[in-house]
Amino acid sequence: MAQSTAAAAVLAEDSEQIKQLVSFILGKEEFGVDILMVQEIIRLATITPIPNAPEFIEGVINLRGKVIPIIDLRKRLKITKEEVKNAKHTRILVIEIDGNVTGFIVDAVSEVLKIPINRIEPPPEIIVSSIDSEYISGVIKLEENLLILLDFKKILRIDERDKLRKVHQTLPS
Repeated sequence: MAQSTAAAAVLAEDSEQIKQLVSFILGKEEFGVDILMVQEIIRLATITPIPNAPEFIEGVINLRGKVIPIIDLRKRLKITKEEVKNAKHTRILVIEIDGNVTGFIVDAVSEVLKIPINRIEPPPEIIVSSIDSEYISGVIKLEENLLILLDFKKILRIDERDKLRKVHQTLPS
């Protein structure tokens, strides 16, 4: 009997698969990204501008001896630049995309959430916020609001990823 109980527990666990997300704030919206994509979360550091860099690249930072490009996610997603309530909460999400480590500036990081996969709904055809729906991989209804899941692999178009790759290649390792 003990084996069938254990097997039932495994089946129940499989049917209730959990996805861990890092939730963060941009403007008035709450977003989420798969925790497996996030290498780390750091405080806003001094950003050095890069001459002739694409508009969406704020510049670069030195992260423990490694130089990484920084993208302002508000600019990239065309979220209006209302005043950030508390700039001391601004963070950089360090994310690996296609083998390149890139930092994304966000207004604040909220928490790590454990969400059952079956609660993630496909993005509605109507844009759920002020950003393009092509960047949204799903939405989750939380108690008080919607959590918008961003697909960081789609945030940068192919030509922009190429530009970012070129920036990576010109940076010292």
